[in-house]
Amino acid sequence: MPELPEVEALAAFLREKAVGKIVARVDVAAINVLKTFDPPLTALGGLAVTSVGRHGKFLDLDCDGAHLVIHLARAGWLRWSDALSPKPPKPGSGPLALRVHLDDESGFDLTEAGTRKRLAVYVVRDPAEVPGIARLGVDPLSGEFTVERLQQLLTKAGRAQIKGILRDQAVIAGIGNAYSDEVLHAARLSPFQPSSTLDADGVANLHAVIIDELTTALKRAEGLAAKDLKDSKRTNLRVHGRTGQTCPVCGDVVREVSFADSSLQYCATCQTGGKILADRRLSKLLK
Repeated sequence: MPELPEVEALAAFLREKAVGKIVARVDVAAINVLKTFDPPLTALGGLAVTSVGRHGKFLDLDCDGAHLVIHLARAGWLRWSDALSPKPPKPGSGPLALRVHLDDESGFDLTEAGTRKRLAVYVVRDPAEVPGIARLGVDPLSGEFTVERLQQLLTKAGRAQIKGILRDQAVIAGIGNAYSDEVLHAARLSPFQPSSTLDADGVANLHAVIIDELTTALKRAEGLAAKDLKDSKRTNLRVHGRTGQTCPVCGDVVREVSFADSSLQYCATCQTGGKILADRRLSKLLK
């Protein structure tokens, strides 16, 4: 899933490529991706792309006051072309969900792999009209994300596991499954540690690690084309998605805990004092 660093990098890429150009038309290949009807998608035609921003993991193209807001979900992506095919796509054909044509024949496709279709597109007058944006918590790269604010959030979360709190978009906006694994590894915290049990030093360390992990990922993504962002993310992860491989910090093996529709990765030596966490799927099978 694209998270804060990748979405911010996509926004920067589109600022360079799309701002100042006119939307010629928008083609829908998968009608289920469109979550709004007023203004209609056709209202974007003839409008200039004036800016591109980010809200958490949402991408926001401001087109003369009408906002095309995109959430790429788990398997969505943006594919840019300097010479986009003018032929309207066939509905329901392959991974293509939406195609945005600009007036110089460039533009981009929104695609989504897999069978679970969660990519979402909104056309709104104000980004706050998108329910997911209205619910967003503090942006971890904003000035509002202070040590004191993080302490308040963790205290309010009580016994909730810290992994889940980092991923909760209503608490901290932009961190998903991958970067929460990376943050917890760098902070040497168990993903199952209750949020409110961190002492003052632990909160300060977690705050510094969150900012460092995200800003480092952003710096790696600077100047990369949209097509290169996935590989850049994947090759620089230390534990996420690396089950069975060697921890680059201590040499232990990276382990996994699986859930119904996701999994987390961690290093027992770095994060849990050597304790191997129970795999939830295996536990259910043994009952």
